[in-house]
Amino acid sequence: MLEVKFDPFPEIKTERLLLRRVKREDTEEIYKMRSNKKVMKFIGKNPITTMQEAIDFYQVINDSLENNTGITWAMALIDSPEKMIGTIGLWRVIKEHFRAEIGYMLMPDYWKKGLAKEAVFKVIEYGFDQMNLHSIEAHIHPQNTGSARLLESTQFVREAYFKESFFFNGAFEDTAIYSLLNKKQDSDPSI
Repeated sequence: MLEVKFDPFPEIKTERLLLRRVKREDTEEIYKMRSNKKVMKFIGKNPITTMQEAIDFYQVINDSLENNTGITWAMALIDSPEKMIGTIGLWRVIKEHFRAEIGYMLMPDYWKKGLAKEAVFKVIEYGFDQMNLHSIEAHIHPQNTGSARLLESTQFVREAYFKESFFFNGAFEDTAIYSLLNKKQDSDPSI
């Protein structure tokens, strides 16, 4: 079975980004991001409306980290490390199957600049090389063409399309499932 430990917290640098621990001071940026209708359009959750919901989301991130069930990084520009511009993480870690789900969010001012792709490549590398994952999956709304392009550009393959698999705001929504296998790993990842 997969053993993961996120202490000490693994900071990651890309060419332009610092992936760092989400801090309590980031809750204002969490609020801005998760209350933004453009950001939340394909997430399958309503935009948050209170600062308490941002604090609660921060606590979920922290609990997941402390329980070693998932890890979420704050994305920040290297030259502005204190300002969170998005999040990226590996969550829904299924330890017995060496599998996790990747998720990411970025404020609209930073879209279409290649920043999410930089972060995804580094998080894949971390998941495979440090966590010893065998596979990483992503669940997206099929109309989220930006996310689909991002996943495909980082070698994810669409493995499934579930019709009306998700009920949200009074309607059934479809889900596209993407996956990436760790090609560097032996057949038994526990060795």
